[in-house]
Amino acid sequence: MKTTAEITKEYIDTHPSIKDCIRNNLVNYSKLAEKIAQEMHIEKKTSKDAIIVASRRYYEQLKPEKIHEDQIMGILKNSELEIKNKIVVAIVRKTVPSKVFLTLEEAIKREQDIFYSIEGSTAVTLITTLKHKDTIRRLLGEDVMKMSTDLAMITIKSPQELETTPGVIAYLYSLFGEHGINISETMSCWTNTIFIINENDIPKAISFLKF
Repeated sequence: MKTTAEITKEYIDTHPSIKDCIRNNLVNYSKLAEKIAQEMHIEKKTSKDAIIVASRRYYEQLKPEKIHEDQIMGILKNSELEIKNKIVVAIVRKTVPSKVFLTLEEAIKREQDIFYSIEGSTAVTLITTLKHKDTIRRLLGEDVMKMSTDLAMITIKSPQELETTPGVIAYLYSLFGEHGINISETMSCWTNTIFIINENDIPKAISFLKF
């Protein structure tokens, strides 16, 4: 049978908004104890007191996380944001000869345009600008399994501390998820983190990426 402290911690862990308020010391512990007691069917007054004690102890455990969160925010505040629209993403069969991919890459880079290639187990994802859509179709033909347009590329250029600070990328993912933005593709290159999203989501993304 679980103790009151275990029930309290489990409840807080499954309610991220409450956990965040505890982390930032923004909780009325008496009200929280009443809420947990009611929802978890804990009736004894002594148990409610135990919930308050367990919640306050959990706050002490979360203090190091708050310090780590400050480190993450420090990195992001010193990051630069770059946005490029009119992006196209093509999913291509992996059976395409490598020389065809090289021909495509060389054609695009001759125009000093962006070209990214991500190789998976069964397919290759190509990311470039919309103006090369016809070139992709011409060179790869029916080997293009899917092509998505009306996309945008968000590049976050961070300080080198990104390499040694865990949780930065996870925090960014959570921001996109919390704001209902789907990430079509994502990749990284050293301290650059790249997200591909729908062009219509650009204004929303800008609003929460202002660190």
